[in-house]
Amino acid sequence: MSKYYYLIAGLPEITLEDSKLSYSVSDFKTQIYPELSDEDKKLIDLFYLKFDNKNVLLLLKDKDAEIDPRGKYSVEELTEYIATIKEGGEIPADVFPTYLSRFMTEYFSDKPKEEGVLPEDHLSTLYYDYAMHTDNRFVAAWFGFNLNINNILVALTARKYKLDIASSIVGNTEITEALRNSNARDFGLSAEVDYLDQVLKIGETPELVDRERQLDLLRWNWLEEETFFNYFTIERIFAFLLKLEMIERWLSLDTEKGNQLFRGIIDSLKNEVQIPPEFR
Repeated sequence: MSKYYYLIAGLPEITLEDSKLSYSVSDFKTQIYPELSDEDKKLIDLFYLKFDNKNVLLLLKDKDAEIDPRGKYSVEELTEYIATIKEGGEIPADVFPTYLSRFMTEYFSDKPKEEGVLPEDHLSTLYYDYAMHTDNRFVAAWFGFNLNINNILVALTARKYKLDIASSIVGNTEITEALRNSNARDFGLSAEVDYLDQVLKIGETPELVDRERQLDLLRWNWLEEETFFNYFTIERIFAFLLKLEMIERWLSLDTEKGNQLFRGIIDSLKNEVQIPPEFR
């Protein structure tokens, strides 16, 4: 395993309460990423691929859409790959992730799609499965941790507003199956998920911004605990990148706008309108 003494020693100190940043996710991509080993770059790619997921969905709907530059692939590359797969071609796994190729192949397929499952949810399922099968224990655990948190919150919202839970859950694990099928208050997961009580309590928070703040604090603390003994390894770098993204998101968040959007979503749920994809 590679050690990154100078890289990590040179990273700025950051906290979730930071009100400004002198360093960004984009800076990391251009300054730190090139210094990593090929094996460790593949791990960091798992972070950046979430932006590619959104970019692919955008381009499938509008080939002229403006994409997020934080993704691993340029708009030209994604456009080329989409065209290749649409025409029945294949892309080597060492060029483009297999889960994205599979998603696009199924997207263009004439076979019936699974009823009630949105494309973005299907892509998320493929992405999480791909990421959780990495050989790096920490990175795999991080994706599993987030999958569980997101699904538990979705299940709580669906249960509260009497919506179908099963079709709202992303992924195929023992925990996702429990969320789809259990009628117990804790979904029968108290013994399986040691942070369940924290997530259930966060789920009761009425204001979106407060809830998101508590979720990020939960994530931040998890990263601190899981990397406590990783001093100069790729795990420490991966955690730094995740924290950096959290702070960036908070610095760009308009509190009142967020609360208004949340109230609008709740009103929609009361009228049995589907949960908007960005909050799944």
